[in-house]
Amino acid sequence: MEPRTIGVVVHPRREIGGAFDVLVQWCGARGIRLVQPPAAGQEQRLAEPGDAADCDLFVALGGDGTTLAAVHTAGGKPVLGVACGSLGALTAVGPDGLASALDRVAAGDWIARRLPALDIAADGAEPPRTAVNDLVIVRAGAGQVSASVRVDGELFVRFAGDGLVVATQLGSSAYTLAAGGPVLAPGGSGFVFTPLAPHGGCCPPLVAAPDSRFEIDLDPGFGGARIEIDGRIQEHVESLSLRTFTVTLRHDHATLVTLDGDEPMLAGLRRRRVLIDSPRMLARDDRSAAGRV
Repeated sequence: MEPRTIGVVVHPRREIGGAFDVLVQWCGARGIRLVQPPAAGQEQRLAEPGDAADCDLFVALGGDGTTLAAVHTAGGKPVLGVACGSLGALTAVGPDGLASALDRVAAGDWIARRLPALDIAADGAEPPRTAVNDLVIVRAGAGQVSASVRVDGELFVRFAGDGLVVATQLGSSAYTLAAGGPVLAPGGSGFVFTPLAPHGGCCPPLVAAPDSRFEIDLDPGFGGARIEIDGRIQEHVESLSLRTFTVTLRHDHATLVTLDGDEPMLAGLRRRRVLIDSPRMLARDDRSAAGRV
């Protein structure tokens, strides 16, 4: 069904004028209202203010970070990510394909990609927070933070280090991968705990079942700790202020618009060189291409 109101979320600095012009023209030709609801990182104001609750569809112009901001604003309504740069993991089209993609959405010719999220409850913080990619707890100053991590009530590990990441399947290819954690393949329904630079001991990453529960007792040490959700700083935990975080997985939290022929997740990671073959394999390809055995 054709949307009546579209909410646009834009990158704070990237050049998005061409894509925005396409969106304005497409909406104007169909009498569709275009508004810009409040969202994180909205430093560019291009459309009239509007309420997210009134929108039927959200269009994110920028990249994966902008699409994440739109997902947080959309409240489960469909989000079409437009890559004003290189195609990412959450964006479906570039500016040149935006008009065609909107035509397909209006005709119902699209596929809903349902995304889970982390529900994060913390003592002393209300209400619970939601992360589509990851929760990061990281030291904010000198020294280390300490954490005790339990899974479904059972102690997994106690460690001191730079911090930790808890990530969804989507977020497993972001910060937690950079920290040496596992990537959950598409279709994986669990979530991942990864320590950041643990100091000694044996503290491996852990993949938990979709109905599991992480409980994290945090001692921020003398330097304090920083809490980040989907790459945005939420708060600082003051030094020596003990906190407990409970993290569970919420299924079907958000909806991304995808189209036939969208790039698979692993292919996208390889294209962006997040995943790279070993030098031995690349050297073998070079010899083969040169006709040498």
